[in-house]
Amino acid sequence: MKPQTEDGPPSSKPQANDTLHSTINTTNPLPPQSSNPPPDAPRILIIGAGSRGYAYARAISASRLAYVAAVAEPDAFKRRALGREFIWGPLSREEAKRGEEFEDWRAWVAWEKARREGGAEDGRGIDAVFVCVLDELHREVVEGIVGLGVHVMCEKPLATSLADTLSIYASLLKSWSALGKRTVFGICHVLRYSPHNILLRKLVREDEVIGDVVSVEHTEPVGYWHFSHSYVRGNWRREDTSAPSLLTKSCHDVDFLLWLLCSPTKATGDEKPHLPSRVMSTGHLGYFRKARKPKEAGNATNCFSCPIEKECVFSARKVYVQRLEKGGTDWPVKIVVPDIEDVYRNKGGAAAVEKLTQALKEDYDGAMSKEEVLKRNWFGRCVWECDNDVCDDQTVTMVWDDEFESKDSEKVIKGRARKMAIMHMIAQTHMICERRGRVYGTHGEIAYDSETITVHDFRTGKMKIHYPPQLGGGHGGGDIGLATNFIKAVTAVKSGKMEALEAQKAFLGADVEEEVRSHCAVWAAEDARRREERVPWVEWWDKEVTGTLEKFDLSNVEFR
Repeated sequence: MKPQTEDGPPSSKPQANDTLHSTINTTNPLPPQSSNPPPDAPRILIIGAGSRGYAYARAISASRLAYVAAVAEPDAFKRRALGREFIWGPLSREEAKRGEEFEDWRAWVAWEKARREGGAEDGRGIDAVFVCVLDELHREVVEGIVGLGVHVMCEKPLATSLADTLSIYASLLKSWSALGKRTVFGICHVLRYSPHNILLRKLVREDEVIGDVVSVEHTEPVGYWHFSHSYVRGNWRREDTSAPSLLTKSCHDVDFLLWLLCSPTKATGDEKPHLPSRVMSTGHLGYFRKARKPKEAGNATNCFSCPIEKECVFSARKVYVQRLEKGGTDWPVKIVVPDIEDVYRNKGGAAAVEKLTQALKEDYDGAMSKEEVLKRNWFGRCVWECDNDVCDDQTVTMVWDDEFESKDSEKVIKGRARKMAIMHMIAQTHMICERRGRVYGTHGEIAYDSETITVHDFRTGKMKIHYPPQLGGGHGGGDIGLATNFIKAVTAVKSGKMEALEAQKAFLGADVEEEVRSHCAVWAAEDARRREERVPWVEWWDKEVTGTLEKFDLSNVEFR
């Protein structure tokens, strides 16, 4: 995808002196909504029918390039809600076809093995899988299905520990060796696939509009109530049950920076990555802890018994109930009560509000064991009384050294000069995940936010503003972009037009090694934060990555 630009201001955009405005004349990558996938299009299984599973099912359907053919999900309501919308339609369960729903991924594996052993060539098999279960379950799911030879797209993060990340990588290599072929394997690093970021990278790396990059500042503004929902009250609040917030929230952003600065300009070329030299990080849990609780809140542990609930910006009534009262039944309300939409539709708004309120009033005290507390989320809990421990404010600094034309040369290779990148993840923001940043170069400067890319040229004194297309969907169109490119890669392999590695590089833009490397960079940053020191990349990699992979006995594995 190579967006084209044209000069001239869109009629809805103001124009200033010495400023050029451009839009991207990009053909919509999605087919017309009236078209259907071809009969031989890939058949996709969604494992995990939560928010992300639902998002990718929607993106797959929107692509009109593949079928959402089956769903595996323990929760019957979530499973059948996804099935009704994307697979079998408004049919009763008795009318729906076999092989379309499974209670978990193991049930699908058993069914698929039986189907193959029976020799049934009925076209009902699965070509590719989206893994969208809880992060801590990724390893067992991925390692349990890769031996079947299906193509896999795994939601980020790949795993919740470095050891599990490398275990998955080793399992892939072993599976490919046993199968005698590679399969397409991707991680949902969706920031790579939005029109905005595709254009940004093109301007920086291919067009070199600001010359060589000197430094980058990138901010991930999580959002004050979003952080409280997901990382204080929700699934990702504790490192021992999930992982550090740098991984669960901002592995996107670390991957984005490595893609922008480290990865080969063209994934299909012979260029080697320009690897960072050092990684540093500082961060802490600063605000969402008991020491910051307002005195006026007293001993209250739940919003619905708190004397200052009406003034509190984190009030569960404001975050969830008031959204529902305005008709909002989607995220984050449905995370608290998954069937809230059905309740609202069938029993009315008052009944839905009552059910949501009762769920939010549930609380724990000293009589409840830690194990019971950890089993679920507590969305009505006071944000200063939760059991969370992940960072709510963190920076990561990556430094690159010069790469010279030869050992004896003092000439720096073009594009591989010394540079630095700083990533800031912060909870207390008004914007929610609307990333912003600046790229500083030898000839100019780029400022970007979620809607525009502004290029300042030092040589001409001119400023040019780009307005990339907004495709809709999650992550600025990144969800649709990733799903579409993954399906194109799977289709190319299925049709015999490409081998898996070729298709992966052509459509996903990265091989598995690159995808894993960005996760490793997160763990290097976490090591730096915990040890309060800079981590030398090469030494860290040799010890933590190469050393760990040696334990998996890959000496006889063909696909290295």
